[in-house]
Amino acid sequence: MRVLGIDTSLRSTGVAVVESRGTALAAVEYDTLRIPAAASLSECLRRLADGIGETIGRTAPDAVAIEGVFYCKNVKTAIVLGEARGAVIAACTARAVPVYEYEPRRIKQALVGFGGAEKAQVRMMAMRLLGLDVEPQEDAGDALALAICHLHGSTVHEVLRRKPI
Repeated sequence: MRVLGIDTSLRSTGVAVVESRGTALAAVEYDTLRIPAAASLSECLRRLADGIGETIGRTAPDAVAIEGVFYCKNVKTAIVLGEARGAVIAACTARAVPVYEYEPRRIKQALVGFGGAEKAQVRMMAMRLLGLDVEPQEDAGDALALAICHLHGSTVHEVLRRKPI
């Protein structure tokens, strides 16, 4: 099974494809979609949707894992993040790839065993599980963790029973 993990933001979105091979996990690819600060909101959303669509076309994932909505003090930031998530979800569903969301605490528990783990701990565990020698950029590392979370400790039957968003 291949899972595309997406750590959504407007200008620096982490994307990572992880494949399960028996009990082993392997990183197929991971990167960060960067959008220039000068780009308008609508341009950012278009580039984000196009980038996700290209990744799906190139890697053919079976599912997508994204971070669930979390509490934001700044309403404007929350709205922009919601718009970015909407562009990502629309790009995935337009290509018939089911999208699943995970709370940040659940991702940390799946990788480190502790919901209050630091981001650096989660990234290091993702590196260990995938056998990576070089630490990925932060957003790409978060995307790897999301993909692993979807696959971690789940049988194919359990994954298929989950309801996509």
